Amino acid sequence: MEIPEQYKYAVIPHALVDGAAEAIRFYAAAFGATESFRLEGDDGRIVHAEITIHRSTLMLGDAEVPAPPAAAGPSVVLHVYVPDVDALTGRAVAAGAELLTAPADMPYGARQSMLRDPFGHVWILLTPLDG
Repeated sequence: MEIPEQYKYAVIPHALVDGAAEAIRFYAAAFGATESFRLEGDDGRIVHAEITIHRSTLMLGDAEVPAPPAAAGPSVVLHVYVPDVDALTGRAVAAGAELLTAPADMPYGARQSMLRDPFGHVWILLTPLDG
C-alpha cells in the first residue's frame, strides 16, 4: 500500500463528536462536504468517516476512548502518515509524548501507533504496509 495522494503532505484533522452522522449531514449542507468513507460499529455509531470539503480531507467519528468528546478533553485527533512509524513513535516518546498504543500492524494495511502530546492532543502515526 502506498500513502494515498490526499494524505502524503498533510496532518489530517480527525474531529470526534457526539453525533457524527448528524455532523456529516450538517457539513454537507453547510459546506458542500462529500462523504468518501464510513465505518460503523455494531451499535450504529460511526467509528471512522472521511469527508471532503473544498478538496481537504476531514476525518470524524463518534467520540470514544482514548479520545473523549470535547467537554472531557481535546476533540481532534491528528493523523500523520510517516516513513517509519516505529522510529517516530520512539522519538516522540523520548521527547515526552505519552504512548497510548504501541506500533502494531492493522488490518487495513498500515502500521499504527497512538500518542498523546504534552498538550493533550492525540496523534495517530501510520506507515503503509507492503503487500
